[in-house]
Amino acid sequence: MEAVTIPEYLIYVDPSRCVGCRSCELACAVEHSSSKTLYGAIAELPPPRPRTKVIPADGIYVPMRCMHCDPAPCVEACPTGSMHKTEEGFVISNPRKCIGCRTCLLACPFGHPSYSSENKVIKCDHCVDRIRAGLPPACVEACPTGALRYGRAEELLDEEKRRRALELILGLGEGGVVYRKAREGALHALLGR
Repeated sequence: MEAVTIPEYLIYVDPSRCVGCRSCELACAVEHSSSKTLYGAIAELPPPRPRTKVIPADGIYVPMRCMHCDPAPCVEACPTGSMHKTEEGFVISNPRKCIGCRTCLLACPFGHPSYSSENKVIKCDHCVDRIRAGLPPACVEACPTGALRYGRAEELLDEEKRRRALELILGLGEGGVVYRKAREGALHALLGR
């Protein structure tokens, strides 16, 4: 199996900030509705479905969405070309070409694509139309805690490393507890306590 690489732009998920409010799911469903409004989406039949899902795992919440793999197993498995990459590198599905065979569901290592009530496969499209308009994906914009962030992979990962290092230095978070205890132990040793 060929190695999968991270796309240049991505949605970074920080499960430590997710409170499980599901605002991302709601925003995603509204964004993929015909009306593009909350009140309109509620009345639509069939109701719009989110392409992201918040999964509880071992006491934390993890917003899961398509990883837009490169190479993408779902694209390689799709017999009709419904699953394809955009010029930006996002994996999207064309419902007009989808025959509902579900081979993409079997091929996805993350279990992401899902089957809709219209017998078509739906998946996260990274809100490519919003991105082309200069807006972040709907799920990122709706997240009230900053658990979802959008940007270049290297910048987001560097930012996350700096944030965790700062938390450690300031004594915040899990690592900070260790740092605080070590610092207190050193202080007690200096003072002879």
